[in-house]
Amino acid sequence: MLRMNSMAGTRRQFFQQSSLGLGSMVLTHLMGQDTLEGTVTQTSRNQKRKLDLKFQSSQFQSPARAVIQLFQTGGPSQMDLFDPKAELNKRDGKKYDTVFESFQPGSESNQFLASPFRFHRHGESQMEFSELLPNMASVADHWCMVRSMYSDNNNHPQATRCMNTGKIFPGRPTLGAWVGYALGTENQNLPAFVALRDPDGYANGGTTLWDNGWLPALYRGTEIQTRGTPVLNLNPAVKTSSVTQQRNLGLLEKLNQERRRQYPWNDALETRIRNYELAARMQMSAEGLLDLSSETHQTQVLYGMDNPRTADYATRCVMARRLVESGVRFVQVTPPIKDSTMPWDQHRNLKSGLQNITSRIDQPVAALIRDLHQRGLLESTIVLRCGEFGRLPISQYANGRDHNRNAFTVLIAGGGFKGGLVYGATDVFGYKGVQDRVSCPDLLATLFYQLGLNHQEVSYVHNGREETLTDPSVTQAHVVHPLCGRTTRQA
Repeated sequence: MLRMNSMAGTRRQFFQQSSLGLGSMVLTHLMGQDTLEGTVTQTSRNQKRKLDLKFQSSQFQSPARAVIQLFQTGGPSQMDLFDPKAELNKRDGKKYDTVFESFQPGSESNQFLASPFRFHRHGESQMEFSELLPNMASVADHWCMVRSMYSDNNNHPQATRCMNTGKIFPGRPTLGAWVGYALGTENQNLPAFVALRDPDGYANGGTTLWDNGWLPALYRGTEIQTRGTPVLNLNPAVKTSSVTQQRNLGLLEKLNQERRRQYPWNDALETRIRNYELAARMQMSAEGLLDLSSETHQTQVLYGMDNPRTADYATRCVMARRLVESGVRFVQVTPPIKDSTMPWDQHRNLKSGLQNITSRIDQPVAALIRDLHQRGLLESTIVLRCGEFGRLPISQYANGRDHNRNAFTVLIAGGGFKGGLVYGATDVFGYKGVQDRVSCPDLLATLFYQLGLNHQEVSYVHNGREETLTDPSVTQAHVVHPLCGRTTRQA
């Protein structure tokens, strides 16, 4: 260590030369805290603009402009809903000589469990659906059914993250956050990403389902409620006159501009300001949009808003349509949680459990497809119905099924995906994808592609690395082109 009195020069030079340069590292860190993220804005390939929600054109011509994700937490059983297996039914109760990858106790007997439900073919495509889903089956020719999905983990939190962020690790941005970051919103009075949860509580995963990760908080999903006050903390606790409110907002704007001048590269500050500005705009427009009383009686009946069993989920599906119709880019709808935060997680009582949850979501989901189609919105809106993984072909506790990361089914409609297509296949028992397997990152890359975005190029520097939604150098993610139609819209 050099002694202070032996140095000539400034204090900064002293720190730079002391302790073999470690002082310089500390000084750089301290000076860089407020500017580091701003430097990212300058250097990252796709961060040439300021961080905001302004409309951004897609990178190339694409059919889709918005996504509605109907996320079904718990792991829907593919062989009981979308992927019938005659061989499985033949071997009901018989022991299999190969041990399946089981996650929890209760499956040690390794005995096959037949599906208790019948399947029927529907539409010109002759797509097969379980008898549990007659309404979704009625729009079979709009669905693109992918039977060969697989995940990287058998546990709910990790698999949920894999489906929504591309990897199993916590802290990564979700698909909706990436879409908002890349495309902004078409309506500056509304967020780019909206989350519609059950008003009774959160599904498994909670707010991580719409997390922004290390993207600025501006791109986090905004919770909107379908019961009571639509947007929490949107209006002041003490009512003020419009004149006073405008004066307050005007003063706030002046103060914000002053802080921006002082800290031009502080993204945390910029995000906070942008969120307040968006909240002010939402005060004037959001509540009218979210008032569903203007929907026709015919529409309410179509969705099942008049039926107590389907009303809550139907309301969220109608609101999802209204939001994308008004320019929101990404809407996530979580399932009813009346009986469980993971309503598709049937470790026991498979038959009654599936009957319960399908009776709540079948009609609203089909109505959403029909409604979007008749309004001319389905061509530009992707509807993704997915869970985090599937179930095993063997029994658990005699009448349930354990988790299965090796095979599950997702349904996609609209947005240029090929309606009536059944893609991929599983083995004779439905345990594992054996043909045209699709990983979660592959699916995310394909959704990005249909939105006119290159999953390898939309990036954000985090910890000195250009991060992307799919991280293809690690996950080997690629666009599954056979799922995509040719219909495009002008970017």
